[in-house]
Amino acid sequence: MAKITRQGSNAILSSAVEYHNFVFLAGMTADDLSLDITGQTRQVLEKISAALEANGTDNTRLLSAQIWLKDIRDRDAMNKVWVEWLGDAGRPARACVEANMADPRHRVEIMVNACR
Repeated sequence: MAKITRQGSNAILSSAVEYHNFVFLAGMTADDLSLDITGQTRQVLEKISAALEANGTDNTRLLSAQIWLKDIRDRDAMNKVWVEWLGDAGRPARACVEANMADPRHRVEIMVNACR
């Protein structure tokens, strides 16, 4: 039986789970909540890059992404940062929806899955 590795676990979630060379990251939000959608998106993607690297992969190996926006009208501004971050890498399957955030100062939350 293949081993499941969980990182950063607490009572309700793990920040990352690895199984059979697949890496599943929890949803990530910005730390600096004074930033606009562009700044928060950049900060979230930097955190995702670091988490992927810590798990032996990167954004060129993304399989899927789920993006939640506080205001769907921020989608174009978020997408500009997203496209810049992806570069010429393959595009993951993706969903992007408007959602109420647990903390209303969060403008974006992103969750990705990747392979090694």
